[in-house]
Amino acid sequence: MKIMQINSVINYGSTGKLARDLYDFLESRGHECVIAFGRGTSTPGYKTIKIGSEIDQIIHLLRSRFIDRHGFGSKLATKKLIKKINEFKPDVIHLHNLHGYYLNIQILFEYISRNNIPVVWLLHDQWPISGHSAYFDLDTDGSIPSKLLNRKELSKYPSTIGFSSFQKNLKDKKNIFTSCNNMTIVTPSNWLSDVMKLSFLNKYQIKTIYNGIDTTLFQIDHSKTFLLKKEWNATNKLIILGVASVWDERKGLRDFIQLANVLPVEEYQIVLVGIDNSKITDLSDNIICIKRTNDINELKDIYNASDIFVNPTYFDNFPTVNLEALACGTPVITYETGGSSESLNLITGSVVKQGDINSLLVEIKKWGRKTTTVSKRCRARVLSKFTKEISNEQYVQIFKNYVSLKDNDNKEVKDKC
Repeated sequence: MKIMQINSVINYGSTGKLARDLYDFLESRGHECVIAFGRGTSTPGYKTIKIGSEIDQIIHLLRSRFIDRHGFGSKLATKKLIKKINEFKPDVIHLHNLHGYYLNIQILFEYISRNNIPVVWLLHDQWPISGHSAYFDLDTDGSIPSKLLNRKELSKYPSTIGFSSFQKNLKDKKNIFTSCNNMTIVTPSNWLSDVMKLSFLNKYQIKTIYNGIDTTLFQIDHSKTFLLKKEWNATNKLIILGVASVWDERKGLRDFIQLANVLPVEEYQIVLVGIDNSKITDLSDNIICIKRTNDINELKDIYNASDIFVNPTYFDNFPTVNLEALACGTPVITYETGGSSESLNLITGSVVKQGDINSLLVEIKKWGRKTTTVSKRCRARVLSKFTKEISNEQYVQIFKNYVSLKDNDNKEVKDKC
């Protein structure tokens, strides 16, 4: 099989890692893969196609900022991509994030529809069904918002300082994204699948495939635990960990500040990974701040040195940080948000109501210091459902099904001739 992946990035971020992992999995099984990406640089050892230029992305960004038409710039860059697709001749196109100021969705989907190319689209957020933001809450009646409610919504990614094109974006996306004859929608959580079933994408098969992680990298290993706790001056303290690529209101930074104000400093130590310099001064002395790291071994050691992983997220589809913590034997406490709780069961973590600091404190005290038994249960949970091998095998099966259908159609045509 020949599979082309399209994503905003390849060399960083969770979506870039997922694209690389699937590439490796396909190539190891004799299939051919290429990744087309828009932002950042390529990664050595991977066949890639760079979409557009920095100048093109800046123009697209300005279009998004002032007239709220994200995804409708980059015309020339997308036409050049289509030439590359024609050269590669993929059996299936596997889409990831199409937002990111690098791609014209109308030109791409017109080409896909015209050439009847099978598509598997992994949705990492709600942008494809949104008139603006990549993240939104359902209306009080459980429906998808059909209009922009306030200026705060416009400030969300991909933000605009101009006028809203919410209704036009929604109408155009519906027309564009429902034009394919052969497309499977994949989401990394049952929660997001349920949201998509409320949308215009419900004309397609919608399937949940949980994102998987590399359990040979994230594993139980306490070789650095004592040294880290000594470095943190927390040898005899219970370590509460939080990890995010970007800490903001959505990730629950304020909730960690509240925890730091009420937890006894002589018993507990909060450690946050991913904190940038601009936020360090706003945090309590009882919070140890570690800058964002791409060193998986360093992150693995931090997970192992922690007793509890707390994820007070206010919006998330299916956070892989929960899986990373569990794979390292650390139980997870998270808010009842999106698909965040789907990685847990009763013996590997707890779920509490959003913003309920008192319940968060109760669960922290209930779990206490992690034990060998708890660690084994946490890791077993990941090995049973959330490895990258399990995830990638499911994608390959979808790809094969499309190729089989195509082969059967070609055979029928030949037989008629």
